[in-house]
Amino acid sequence: MAGCTRRQATVFSALFAPALLAAREAAAQVKLRVSLDTSSTHIRTVQVGRYLDALKRRSNGAIEPELFHSGQLFRDRDVGRALRQGSVDMAVPGTWIVTGLEPNADFVALPALFGQPREVLYKVSDGEVGQTINRLLEAKLRIKVIGPWLDLGYSNTYAVKPISRPGDMAGLKIRTSGGHGQFLRVDFFGGVPNFTAWPDVPLALSQGTFDGLISTNESIASAKLWESGLKFALQDYQFYGQYMPMVSDAFLQKVPAEARKLVADVWNEMIGDFRNEANAAQAKAGEAMAANGMTVTAIDQSVLADIRRRMLPMQDRVAGELKLDPALVAKITTAASA
Repeated sequence: MAGCTRRQATVFSALFAPALLAAREAAAQVKLRVSLDTSSTHIRTVQVGRYLDALKRRSNGAIEPELFHSGQLFRDRDVGRALRQGSVDMAVPGTWIVTGLEPNADFVALPALFGQPREVLYKVSDGEVGQTINRLLEAKLRIKVIGPWLDLGYSNTYAVKPISRPGDMAGLKIRTSGGHGQFLRVDFFGGVPNFTAWPDVPLALSQGTFDGLISTNESIASAKLWESGLKFALQDYQFYGQYMPMVSDAFLQKVPAEARKLVADVWNEMIGDFRNEANAAQAKAGEAMAANGMTVTAIDQSVLADIRRRMLPMQDRVAGELKLDPALVAKITTAASA
């Protein structure tokens, strides 16, 4: 600043220092672009939003999250490639979505897990089996699974036609959310499997593209699918759905070590409450379905156990068709029978 008087230098600093400070702060912030394809009111979207708010606060603004819901950026089926290519920084896809990338993620379709309490599923997903699947996907997608999987809850069967037991699925075209395991399950009960991406479900249902679907109470209620013609809900605990919290390696390399640690720490601090909330939300959504005119039928645990026994003889065939690692199947079977 040669040739400037001290007074001029002081004026210059007063005028431009705030702008320079703001520029430095902006440069220090790292955008975290997050893609979900569920609606703004869906529990996954709400909980991920709360996590992102906490992460921004705990990082003192060093991480600046941007949450894109309702498939604004990508549908879940496309987020694996998007993460690998750096088109998005974080996604939380369901295990059923990533089965094309890692077949072992379809383990929930094993007969041994049909209708099991969620504590049994946690033994699998939080244990050695889940950790193995995490590592396999981390290598393939260049991501980090930042902590325990987020709960969606039990997937049940819903239809426009009367259903009061799984056998009533026979002959109906049933929409699944993806994964060969769900196709095999629908086939076991005599239904005709269909895949329709979630954002397209309300219109497809109203147009008669399928007769029913495997989904969750929360998903049905958040989309108000009774307005699309859904009338019956069978609480048959087909699968226990969980989402995998994935953050790209490219993003993690951009942030300072302290902020990078927070990405996982904040998630791990919140996941327990998230899981309990998801379980409560599924029950509340069941009440909402009934209040909006849907007929809700629950199946007794003894009936579920009997169905599971009838399914078990086909476990080896299911595991083979799903291309599951036999060693992981053995661990899952042990956990399910303990």
